[in-house]
Amino acid sequence: MKDLGMSWTELKSTPRIELEGILAALSEHNLLHSFDGYNSEDIGKMAKDRPEVRSQYAQYKEANARLKRRLGKKEEQKSFRDLVR
Repeated sequence: MKDLGMSWTELKSTPRIELEGILAALSEHNLLHSFDGYNSEDIGKMAKDRPEVRSQYAQYKEANARLKRRLGKKEEQKSFRDLVR
């Protein structure tokens, strides 16, 4: 509970539904920022030693794409020619 920045007294006095919301938001925040600063090459190198990194990175990418859709941000559409180059 240190991540929440709340004391034990504050936790005990906060209604359960609010705590569940705070914990859900913290979990979402941790997922959205879990691989900040890494690129696909870094993930490939890490996945050699720990294969579960690929699935975690896929969840990270999916969550970020979902957030961008909710915010109305358009993702860059690359043409097939750009991808082949």
